[in-house]
Amino acid sequence: MTRKKHDPEVDGTPAGGEAGAAAPTGGPEGEDAGAHGKRATIKKLEEELKAGEEEIKSLNDRLLRTLAEFENFKKRAAREKSELLQYANDEMSKEMLRTVDNLENAIRHAREGSQAESIIEGVEMTLKQLLKSLERFGVSGFNSLGEKFDPNRHEAMLQVESADHEPNTIIDEAQKGYFLRERLLRPAQVTVSREPQEAAEE
Repeated sequence: MTRKKHDPEVDGTPAGGEAGAAAPTGGPEGEDAGAHGKRATIKKLEEELKAGEEEIKSLNDRLLRTLAEFENFKKRAAREKSELLQYANDEMSKEMLRTVDNLENAIRHAREGSQAESIIEGVEMTLKQLLKSLERFGVSGFNSLGEKFDPNRHEAMLQVESADHEPNTIIDEAQKGYFLRERLLRPAQVTVSREPQEAAEE
């Protein structure tokens, strides 16, 4: 009897192999590799999260320290400002006390029966010393007699008819004006001339 030649296409058996053999799948080894990768990713994310939380905590601590330092700075600045306002006139006060001493001496000499001329000289010297002290602190007076009335520097107390002066001319000064450096400290109180009534009617 003649034996038939084996034909793999006919019986479905792969050449060189046995019938029913299948290709290998992922198996346990593939599953372990995937799980390991997931665990590594989770661990990395947890580490990054922990590092972020530590950085946030560090920044929060720094912010709290900065706020505390700022509050201390504000309190210190307020205290220094208060002390400055209280003692800013310390030097000027010392200068004024010298003037007070001289005036007290002048009064004492007057009561002791000193001559009027010597008293006047003493008061004049005291006044010069006082004005000099004020100049050291930026206080300076200005003359107004003969000038045109300026509402930015003068305060008109009276208006007097005068044929000898142009209208709005300062002819008398009741109180001298002063500047504190470039700012008006006190306006001068003055008398201002005006045109005589007869001339105005003509």
